[in-house]
Amino acid sequence: MHTDTERCVRAVQSKDARFDGWFFTAVLTTRIYCRPSCPVVPPKVENMTFYPSAAACQQAGFRACKRCRPDTSPGSPEWNARADSVARAMRLIRDGVVDREGVPGLAARLGYSTRQIERQLLAELGAGPLALARAQRAQTARLLIETTPLPMAEVAFASGFSSIRTFNDTVREVFALAPGELRTRAARGIAAQTPGAISLRLPYRAPLNPDNLFGHLAATGVPGVEEWRDGAYRRTLSLPYGHGIVALAPAADHIACVLSLTDLRDLTIAISRCRWMLDLDADPVAVDDQLRTDPLLAPLVDKAPGRRVPRTVDAAEFAVRAVLGQQVSTAAARTHAARLVTAHGVPVDDPAGGLTHLFPTSGALAALDPEALALPRSRRTTLTTLVGALADGSLRLGMDSDWDKARAQLMELPGFGPWTVEVIAMRALGDPDAFLPSDLGIRRAAGGLGLPATPAALTARAAAWRPWRAYAVQYLWATESHPINHLPA
Repeated sequence: MHTDTERCVRAVQSKDARFDGWFFTAVLTTRIYCRPSCPVVPPKVENMTFYPSAAACQQAGFRACKRCRPDTSPGSPEWNARADSVARAMRLIRDGVVDREGVPGLAARLGYSTRQIERQLLAELGAGPLALARAQRAQTARLLIETTPLPMAEVAFASGFSSIRTFNDTVREVFALAPGELRTRAARGIAAQTPGAISLRLPYRAPLNPDNLFGHLAATGVPGVEEWRDGAYRRTLSLPYGHGIVALAPAADHIACVLSLTDLRDLTIAISRCRWMLDLDADPVAVDDQLRTDPLLAPLVDKAPGRRVPRTVDAAEFAVRAVLGQQVSTAAARTHAARLVTAHGVPVDDPAGGLTHLFPTSGALAALDPEALALPRSRRTTLTTLVGALADGSLRLGMDSDWDKARAQLMELPGFGPWTVEVIAMRALGDPDAFLPSDLGIRRAAGGLGLPATPAALTARAAAWRPWRAYAVQYLWATESHPINHLPA
């Protein structure tokens, strides 16, 4: 979008927050870059130039605006709506892969050479993987500086910097302030923090309807791993350097997030996975506008706009849970999953609530005795084959997956049909166009609205909803009174 100068200028002049994260405005006279909705008086048109990423602005010598804080914008919705190599690379960079594995690790995961990945990212985003990861480290550093009392040395290494000097230089370059000055200027009081926890606000593009988003997560939550407590969805997190517990609660203009981590190096990754799970980088206006073109869907969208797709923090975990949920009730699926958690999950301490375990890894589940599973024999085979493939690496599921390849691999496993594959594509892989025409709830909703109720006819009608059919699923599900569609009391 940043190449469409006229459209960008209109967005900046109208201070349109819908475009925050889509592009950044750099001001040639002040050498500052801003989000489109920056509250200051817009610069003259001839002094504006536009970039596709904060990293590109920083690489061109611009520093972040102290007023609009462009580094805290929602992420570009493009990276969640596409499955090409650039989008997959961006999802991996947000998940900290470059910091942990370097650019060669990023390229290896995508099946390209480092030169190819660098060239593709530079062409589309104006910055290579190292610059993009550096911008993310700067954002994490600012978050820790402003919201925790941690010593600056701990902030530097928790943010992913290899040295104090690099940390200091980057913060000064990006924010035009030293780390100590950033902390002094912070509006939020550090003393108000809960000991051992980091409190932050997760931004999103309005509107956001929390009902089905949090309702689904709470209603399907696995006891011991997830819970709804005091108006917040809480769950345990398995992370590269340790584990954590997160509490997420909807607020007026943000999601309130409280993270407790055993290793602060996991902060960036934990934030990324929480944003992914809540689909916070979506563009609800674009989605809803497309779905409104169908006159039978339009009333549902108008009644409760801004529905998101409830996702997961761990794709392999969700695939296991999808198998456990085949042809049984939500309550039965939770019971089956809870048994696995108790038997094979790693225990954790949760002084603030009732969480007890991490969800078991694929490796742990691959060693289980199939006869110990209270499941039909065919489903035991489905589950053990799945966890075996996940454990040996022949099947890799994640936010960076090639959606079509993952679908094909899943369909080759015994017991996997279109419903299971599509629900994994929708909630674990993040495909915004995943569709469940054979789902009983979808068929009932379609029949009640006057839409075709047979899978083939409904799929044909849903072609007009592309590429947002996963969001149409949320609106259709919401026509029923199931607990997944309501915030818990």
